[in-house]
This record gives sequence, structure tokens and C-alpha cells, in this order.
Amino acid sequence: GLHRRYGVAVDTVELRVPLRETFGGKAKGHGRHVKQSGGHGQYAVCDIEVQPLPEGTGFEFVDKVVGGAVPRQFIPSVEKGIRAQMEKGVGAGYPVVDIRVTLFDGKAHSVDSSDFAFQMAGALALREAAAATKVNLLEPVDEVSVLVPDDLVGTVMGDLASRRGRVQGTEKVGEDRTLVKAEIPEVELTRYAIDLRSMAHGAGSFTRTFARYEPMPEHAAAKALASV
Repeated sequence: GLHRRYGVAVDTVELRVPLRETFGGKAKGHGRHVKQSGGHGQYAVCDIEVQPLPEGTGFEFVDKVVGGAVPRQFIPSVEKGIRAQMEKGVGAGYPVVDIRVTLFDGKAHSVDSSDFAFQMAGALALREAAAATKVNLLEPVDEVSVLVPDDLVGTVMGDLASRRGRVQGTEKVGEDRTLVKAEIPEVELTRYAIDLRSMAHGAGSFTRTFARYEPMPEHAAAKALASV
């Protein structure tokens, strides 16, 4: 390797693939941020319901508060707190995507309620809802095109399958080369450049483009979480 040839120390860092989290089912969360000690206290309570949305939908916030249970000026505060918690994650520390959060109830205090208190309550409610259901990991999947000599097509396809790849098809290129197209989770591609080089003895090349996020299977999720 580089170290032997040039006396260079090379740190091989496993790339942290940008996983996402989402809710596996519907759940309710109760967020209570109450600290009342002399002088100005903090008081905010909110009740939310969270439900998963189809992949790629993003985040929806629905206000169903009736009778001023949460005063109008603090409803954006609840949403802000939820969004901040979504950025931090609720399970493994990856951002949360594709959920609808409905704020349906809460309580306020005429003096001690504040923007900050309701942000805290919103964040807490989301964490509590997450604890009441399954949090699923989503992983980015890439479209990969691998160009190799014909006699290596079998080897490359077998290797892609071992990386949870789904081969989409092959096409002939010129005299003796084949383009293999596949969809592969990014987690399985962190060392692909190195592995392809040794598999194809330098005669292979590949390109990749991001396709979408997909639910991560149990076994892969367990492995990803163990390395966090």
C-alpha cells in the first residue's frame, strides 16, 4: 500500500453514511416542561400525535389545538422545538424525516409560559412519542454503473449481490466490456473503489449517483447502530 511505497501514514476512516430516522408507527407524546421556582418560572405542556409519512414527503406540522389550550403565539414555538429535536434524532442520533406531527392539546401559564418553554416541551413530546413506537433507520441507496471486462461480469455481479445490491441489467460496451447497472445501499459502498480495483486488477471503473432513501433491513440497521 501507500505506506510501504512512500512511508506515508494513511488513516482509513470508515465514512459515516448519512442515515435518517423515521417513525415505524403512530404514537402520542406528552411534553411537559415545568420549572416553577421563585421569580419567573418556566411552564409549557403539549400533547402531540406523530405518524409516519411516505418516503420523501418531508415534515408536516398540523395545529389542531382548540379553545386556546396552547396560546396562538406559542404554537410556532412547539413546532420549532420539534424541528430542533428532529435534527438531533430520536433514536440513533440521525435526523428524523417523513413524519406528520399533530399538536392537539396542551397547557400554558399566564406568567411563566414562554417561547423557550414551549420549544422544550415540543422537543420532549417528540422524544416521548419516539419511545412509544419503533424508530426505523432509512439509508441512502445509489444507482451504480460498473464497467468491467466481460470475463469479470459474474464476479462483479456476485460481489454486488453480497452488498445487498439489486442488479438492474447489463449492456455490452465495445468489443469486450460490459456495463453492469445496480442499486446498492451507500453503507455497502464505502470501500467499493478499493475492492473493485483488486477484483478487476485495475481494469474496472464505476460511477454512482444518489437514488433515494429506503428502510434499512434489521440486520444492517443493527450493524450500523453497533458502530455508532
